[in-house]
Amino acid sequence: MLGGEAKMKEYGYVRVSSLDQNEERQMVEMRQLGIAEENIYKDKQSGKDFNRPMYQKLLRKLKKGDVLYIMSIDRLGRNYEEIQSQWRFLTREKEVDVSVIDMPLLDTRRGKDLMGTFLADIVLQVLSFVAQNERENIRKRQAQGIAAAKANGMKFGRPVKKAPPNFLEIVEKWESGIIKSYEAAEMCGMCESTFYHRLREYRATLNSEKKSL
Repeated sequence: MLGGEAKMKEYGYVRVSSLDQNEERQMVEMRQLGIAEENIYKDKQSGKDFNRPMYQKLLRKLKKGDVLYIMSIDRLGRNYEEIQSQWRFLTREKEVDVSVIDMPLLDTRRGKDLMGTFLADIVLQVLSFVAQNERENIRKRQAQGIAAAKANGMKFGRPVKKAPPNFLEIVEKWESGIIKSYEAAEMCGMCESTFYHRLREYRATLNSEKKSL
């Protein structure tokens, strides 16, 4: 409206840490709140920093008085300092309201007085600390699990592609020019880089055997 205040808009921000994670739970909550689909911004990447394309696009859209919904505070960052810093940026510099869906106390539209702000700050500090602590505990448990698995002989990564029994015969055909390297690799059932890797291992073994004679 000409000469009047701009109308407040509601936005949602959804983030999952990797491409194989599903953001549907967060999307369901946003839709139930009645947020228009075009106002929901989604990133599928780690929260290690704020150089996320859709989050940056959202920041450019947000105007004073708008409301931003997030599922939980850890959608804003990975650790205590990041979450605190981003919360202050949104609420004080951008002057938008933030509502954390799974923690109703963290809704800047409520308790705009000094006591309300004070209580919200305390809750934010506690929850951001808990989020960081839980993430660190998860990393420790993962590291302990991997160490235990390795100690029990479990192998990680892709299985090693072994050379076939007729590897020497295939190598001789390749060396004599009868077949190309990609053909030799196909006959071995492996990619060219693996073929060359197995070849280097084979030659190293031959050299070692010759030296031992």
